Amino acid sequence: MADHESMVEVFLYETRNFLEQLEQLALGSEDAGAFAPEDVNEIFRAMHTIKGSAAMMMFTDISTLAHSVEDIFFYLRELHPQKVDVSSITDLVLEAVDFMKGEMDRLADGETPDASSAELRQKTEDFLRAMKVENGDDPDVDLRKAKPGAQPKPQAATPKAQQYYIAPAKTEPSGGGGKLHVYEAVLHFEPDCGMVEVRAFTVVNNLKEHIAELHFLPEKILEDDQAPEAILRDGFRLWFTSAASPEDVKKILDGTSYLTGLDFRELASTAECGYWPSAAEQAAGAAVDTEPIVPAIHKETADAPPPQEKTEKQPAHPHHEEAQVISVRVDKLDRLMDLVGELVIAESMVTQNPDLAGLELDNFQKAARQLHKVGRELQDSVMSLRMVPVDPVFKRMNRIVRDMTKKLCKKARLVLVGADTEVDKTISEHLGDPLMHIVRNSIDHGIELPERRKELGKPESGTVTLSAANEGGEVVIKITDDGSGMDRAKILEKARQKGLLTKPEAEYTDKEVYNFIFAPGFSTNDQVTEYSGRGVGMDVVVSNIKALGGKVTVDSTPGQGSTTTIRIPLTLAIVDGMNLEVGSSSFTLPISAIRRSFRPEASQVFIDAEGREMLIEDGRCCPIVRLGQVYGIEDAEPDLTQGILLLVESEDRLFALAADRLLGVQQIVVKPLSAYLGNVTKKTGITSCTLLGDGSISLIIDPAKTAELIYTS
Repeated sequence: MADHESMVEVFLYETRNFLEQLEQLALGSEDAGAFAPEDVNEIFRAMHTIKGSAAMMMFTDISTLAHSVEDIFFYLRELHPQKVDVSSITDLVLEAVDFMKGEMDRLADGETPDASSAELRQKTEDFLRAMKVENGDDPDVDLRKAKPGAQPKPQAATPKAQQYYIAPAKTEPSGGGGKLHVYEAVLHFEPDCGMVEVRAFTVVNNLKEHIAELHFLPEKILEDDQAPEAILRDGFRLWFTSAASPEDVKKILDGTSYLTGLDFRELASTAECGYWPSAAEQAAGAAVDTEPIVPAIHKETADAPPPQEKTEKQPAHPHHEEAQVISVRVDKLDRLMDLVGELVIAESMVTQNPDLAGLELDNFQKAARQLHKVGRELQDSVMSLRMVPVDPVFKRMNRIVRDMTKKLCKKARLVLVGADTEVDKTISEHLGDPLMHIVRNSIDHGIELPERRKELGKPESGTVTLSAANEGGEVVIKITDDGSGMDRAKILEKARQKGLLTKPEAEYTDKEVYNFIFAPGFSTNDQVTEYSGRGVGMDVVVSNIKALGGKVTVDSTPGQGSTTTIRIPLTLAIVDGMNLEVGSSSFTLPISAIRRSFRPEASQVFIDAEGREMLIEDGRCCPIVRLGQVYGIEDAEPDLTQGILLLVESEDRLFALAADRLLGVQQIVVKPLSAYLGNVTKKTGITSCTLLGDGSISLIIDPAKTAELIYTS
C-alpha cells in the first residue's frame, strides 16, 4: 500500500512537470507561428512519457489521450507537412493538458482519475486525419508501422538492454504448492484493437503478483516505436516462472481483451525458454546507458519533489567539478525551517538571559557572537533552500493572456521582466491567484479592441508587462498594461453608489479613487461576463496579498494604461524586529516599517480639532498612537517627552507609535495567535507574537493593520 502511494506521488510530480513544459512549448510555438523541430521532439517525447507512465499506473484515458496527441507530433516529425495549423494544434495540446491536469487534481485528492477522454481523443484523431488529407497523405496509413521511404526496423532477437524485467520474488508467489513451473505464452491481438503496446503492458501488470521471474519480447513495450508492429506481427511473447498451476495462469491470460489467439505451454526448464538472459547478461544490460526522458524542471519544482530523495549526477564539464542535485520533500524543509526558528529563539534566551545581567563574561560574549554568526549563516542557508524564482508563476500567465485575447477578440502579448527574482516558496504558491485576477483585469478592462487601438494611434496588439525586482527586504511585482487606463469619474460614481465615500469627493486623490476597485463587490462593468461584472476578484487579490504580509496599490494614466504594484516580504518566517516596552508589556515592530525614532519635544506635539495628538513630519500631519491607551496598560509612561516616538510608514500612511523604551533589535520568529486571541485582536493592530530572550511573549504590531485602523476610525 505504501509502495503504491509512493508511486502515485512520483507519477503526480513527474506528470505535472511534463504538463507545465507542454503548455509553455505549445504557447511558445503558437507565438512563433510554427513548431520548431526541437519543440516537436520535446512535445513528442513528453507525451510519449506521459502515455507510458499513465499506462503503467493503469490510467487508460490519460494514456490513450496522450497517444492521440503524440500521433500528431509523430506525423509532424516524420513527414514535415507544409500545411500546419499551429493555432489549432496548440488548442488541442492545451485541451489535452487541461484534461490531464484535472485528472491529476482528482488523483491528488485521493480520487480515481476516471473522466472519459473519448470525445477529445476523437477530436484529435479527426484533426490528424484532416491534416493528412490536406497535405496529400493517406490518412489510413499508420506511420509507426510503415514510414514512407523506409522499411520497418526488424525486432532484435536478443535485445541489448533488459528494461521490463521482474526480479525473483522475495516471497513465494500465490496460487501453488511451492514448486516453480516454467511457462511460455504468446498472445496474439486483433490488428485493429489499438494501443496494443498498452494492452501488452497490462498483461505484465496482471501477472506480476503470480510470478517469480519474468522476461518478454519485445521488451521496451512503451518506449520502442517498433514494439506495436512486432507484437501484431509475432505476438507478445512471455517466459516466466510461477508457483501457480497451469490452469490458474491460463485463466489470467485468457482474461486479456482483444485476443485472437493464445499459445500457452509449460516447459521443463528455463533452458527451453526462447529468451532467458543470465544474471551476467542482466547486469550488463542494466549498465547500458538508456537515458530517460526527463522534463525541464524549474527551480521551484526542485522544492516540490517526489517522496523519495535521490541524487542525480549532472554531466561533468571538462574544467569543473561534477555538480550534484538532490531533491527533498517540502515538508522536510518546513520542519527544518521550524527548527531554525526554534534555534533563533533558544539563542536569544541564552544570550539575553536575565541571570547574566551585570556580569562581565568576555569569553561568553565571544562564544555568543560566534553562535550568532553560525546561526545566521544556517538561517540564510535554509532560507536559500526555500527560495524559488517567480518564473514558473509568471509563465502560467501566458495561458491566461492567450485564452482571454482569443475569447474577447483582442490582441495582446505578455512581457516578463525579472522572472528570475526569488521569493519564499510559500509566497510563490500563493501568488498565482492574485496575478491571474490582475492580468485578467488588464486584458478585460484595459486593453482595447484592435480597431480602437488603431484609431488611437496605438499598435493593434497591446502589451501586458509582468515584472519583479528585489527592493530591500521586499519583492516588488508590477503588472502594467498600455490600455485605456481607468475612468476616475466612473469609479467615483460607483463608489458613491455603494456608500464607500468617507469624505468629500474633491478631497480624494487619484490613487485613493483607483484603489476603490479593491473593495468587495466593486465592478465598473454594467454587464456580467465570463470574466467580469460580478465584483469578485480584485478584493480577493487584496485579501490574498495581505495574508502574505504584503500590500497592493494601483495607479493609472487615462489613455496610457494602468500599473498594479504588489509588495511582499521575501519571507514570512523570521524577520528583524524592534522590541518596545510600554509599562510592563512588550511589543515588537518590524524594522522595515520604521522610518526613524526620537524623543519628542513638547513643542512638536499639538492637538487637532478632533482632539487627537499629532505632530508634523515632512509637512504632513501624523497621528500619535499611545500604545498604553490602546491596550489599557496602566503603568505606561504618560509623558511623551519622557518616552520614545517611532515614525512608522505603511502604504503611504505615516503615524507615530509612543513607547516607553526601546529594548533593541532582535531576529524574531513569527508565531500565529490562537483562534480565540485572533478574534479578540481583530480590531487592533496585533496579528501575531514572538518569544523574547527571557522567555516572555511579545506581541507583534502589524503596521498596515494599525494604519488602516487609525485612518478609518
